[in-house]
Amino acid sequence: MVSNNMDNSMRMTGFATGMDVESMVNQLMEAERQPLKRMEQDQKWLELQRDAYREANTKLSELDGEISNMQHSSTYLSKSTTSSDEGSVTATASNDAGTGNYSIEVNQLATAAVNSGAKDTFTNDFDPLEALSDQIDFTDLNGENYETQTVDFSYHNAEGEQPASFDVEEGDSLSDVFSKISDATNGDVRAFYDSGDNRVIMERTEAGDFNDGGNEMDLSAGFFGNVLGIDNAQETRGDKAEFNYNGITMQSNNNSYELNGVNFEFQSKTDGPTNVTVGNDVDAAMEQITGFIDKYNETIDYMNGKTNEEKNRDYPPLTERQTEEMTEREIELWQEKSQSGMLRSDSTIEMGVSSMRSSWYESVEGTGNEDIKSVLDVGITTSSNWRDNGKLEVDEAKLREKLQEDPEAVMNLFHNSSEGKERGITQRVEDSLDSMMNQITDRAGNEFQQLQQYTLGREMADMSERMTDFERRMQQAEQRYWDQFTRMEQAVQQANAQSSQLQQQLGGMM
Repeated sequence: MVSNNMDNSMRMTGFATGMDVESMVNQLMEAERQPLKRMEQDQKWLELQRDAYREANTKLSELDGEISNMQHSSTYLSKSTTSSDEGSVTATASNDAGTGNYSIEVNQLATAAVNSGAKDTFTNDFDPLEALSDQIDFTDLNGENYETQTVDFSYHNAEGEQPASFDVEEGDSLSDVFSKISDATNGDVRAFYDSGDNRVIMERTEAGDFNDGGNEMDLSAGFFGNVLGIDNAQETRGDKAEFNYNGITMQSNNNSYELNGVNFEFQSKTDGPTNVTVGNDVDAAMEQITGFIDKYNETIDYMNGKTNEEKNRDYPPLTERQTEEMTEREIELWQEKSQSGMLRSDSTIEMGVSSMRSSWYESVEGTGNEDIKSVLDVGITTSSNWRDNGKLEVDEAKLREKLQEDPEAVMNLFHNSSEGKERGITQRVEDSLDSMMNQITDRAGNEFQQLQQYTLGREMADMSERMTDFERRMQQAEQRYWDQFTRMEQAVQQANAQSSQLQQQLGGMM
């Protein structure tokens, strides 16, 4: 019995000796393969460690996102507003708005100028989406036959009178004309079709009186009068909003007005003064700060868990050959144990976490308030439970009190991009965080990097080369074993043949 190997040379498989040569070679190769098995496990361990580092960096990146939110002044200085009559006056306040009470009495709302064609300018079966030239006789348009006509008009805004024009072309529908009016005025004038009264309505999109009581739109005779049926004299002119602010009469071309960083919106006339109160939005600041600390504690808890996680040395990573002999549940349980402790006692993470902890307790100079120079001053302390490993606790009553008293000092405590002793808490924590993340990236890379661009990747690439070289040597060893057994088979076969021949000769002599 013979077998062909890859280079088609003949392999003797026990025909002469009666031995199971193939089984013997496989057993020999299994022994030869042990170093490769260890290399495969080492390669898998490198991959698992890389993935564990990257997962840690993802957690750190999430914390970094929370830090970014803490570095906006709106986190600490945002304002809230309340109105005694939300149906008439509402308000929003910028971070710089002055706190206190504002009295607003709305006497008149601002309105936009509007004009309309006469009722039944068009027939009941008129279709604004069909070509005008198929539905209307244009021979009287400017006294010329209808082909292409340029329509000129003007309107007023805060900058004064604005000229506008558009072309009406054969095949244009009324809807096309409306679009051209809007385009010609940058949306300052709009028109639409009133199918109930078969007429066109045109109006300014911005409320207010921009022409001192005169027409806001100059829609002279011609296309507007002859075709759309609009009479310039029928315009309902726009009005300004009129209101009293703390007893002072004021006007606005629209139904809003900004004073001292507060934007008032007028919804309707009022029967008397409406009181608007502007204050610091302590609830929003509390939510942001406590949310950040919760995320910080979650991150610290995760990192401490990874560096203290038990490493199960009796459960090395599985090779492909091993997984083929196991059930899915067995593989799952094994991997759970083998992946534990990948970052146990990792110095990069332990030192990074320690640096972040230290960042919280250094005093911050230049907050503007000598009573707010440390997180301790605003009610943030380290948990007294040693098992919490440096997690933070918040005295919400004290933090709320400090935010009400001096939100700007609290902001300077957390957020100040200066260097040295004036550097804010979040900047200091971020410095430690960035340093840790950069070190992890140098070691474990990210999804966009090639193997040669990070330390573990280079080790993995080197291991792959070693495994390839070993595989090549394994092929050579296997060929050597087959050659040896083949020669043995050939020798035995030759000896058997000689023995048979000798027996035949001896038998002939007797």
